[in-house]
Amino acid sequence: FVSFSFSILDSIDGKHARRTQSSSPLGELFDHGLDSWATSIFVLSFFSVCSRDNGKTGVSVYTMYIYLSIVLFNFMCSHWEKYNTGVLFLPWGYDISQVVLIAAYLLTGTAGVEVWQKPLLFGYYITDVLVILLIGFSLFLSFPQTLYNIHRAHLKKTLKNDSLYEGLLPLVSPLLLFVLLTVWVVLSPSNILAKQPRLFLWMVGVAFSNVICKVIICQMSSTRPELFHWFLFPLALVVYAAISGLLGSMEEAVLGVFTALLTAAHVHYGVCVGRQLSEHLNIYIFSLKKRVQE
Repeated sequence: FVSFSFSILDSIDGKHARRTQSSSPLGELFDHGLDSWATSIFVLSFFSVCSRDNGKTGVSVYTMYIYLSIVLFNFMCSHWEKYNTGVLFLPWGYDISQVVLIAAYLLTGTAGVEVWQKPLLFGYYITDVLVILLIGFSLFLSFPQTLYNIHRAHLKKTLKNDSLYEGLLPLVSPLLLFVLLTVWVVLSPSNILAKQPRLFLWMVGVAFSNVICKVIICQMSSTRPELFHWFLFPLALVVYAAISGLLGSMEEAVLGVFTALLTAAHVHYGVCVGRQLSEHLNIYIFSLKKRVQE
């Protein structure tokens, strides 16, 4: 029900804002900013349904990480495209993902969790098919469509950024983020992803959301994004300390502290930016009333 409501409300909020003449950069940031965070939460909820790998059935934690990375990569590409073209073209993959997620919940509710533990066809499980479809949609539909839209804007001379450096700048921090996280996953002495999959994947989602929110703000304000996001530096220190063995048995505890601090910083960032935009645009948050000019 929550996923269905989210999908419907996420589709009609823009139409309602235009109908009430209340469209604003604050609403755009609030909409897409929450989408960037909710994307990872929905992926986590899906894995809670189909269960973790037990040696015979379920999904391995590494498949979870790859799945989440691909979903976040697609989301990032959509906003990178808008940064360069000024148009947010959401591919059909977004709508298909919402339908698949709701169908998965309904299937589990009617057939039980056992449906994920039985081979579907030729020894493949439903989760195997979904991962194959996800990779296929990403490689052959979503990402190519993004490149095509940017190329078409280039031919029409409607690109917002003429130089290649400016166009690729928003991708630097997200790519470095995934490189650091993947290094931690692969080289962790304590196999941190297997020990704390939910906490680690939650941290991935929060970090990604903060990076994308800044890209959205730069796109709305036509400003240049920073080359290196600030939390890449503490993350690099944590990853180095973890893979070098300096943390030892404290790796899980450090992950917990780092995730808590990162989550608090992201919430603080959202509240502060929301208030600043509210004051600058002379509007209230969650209200159609205008502020009284002092």
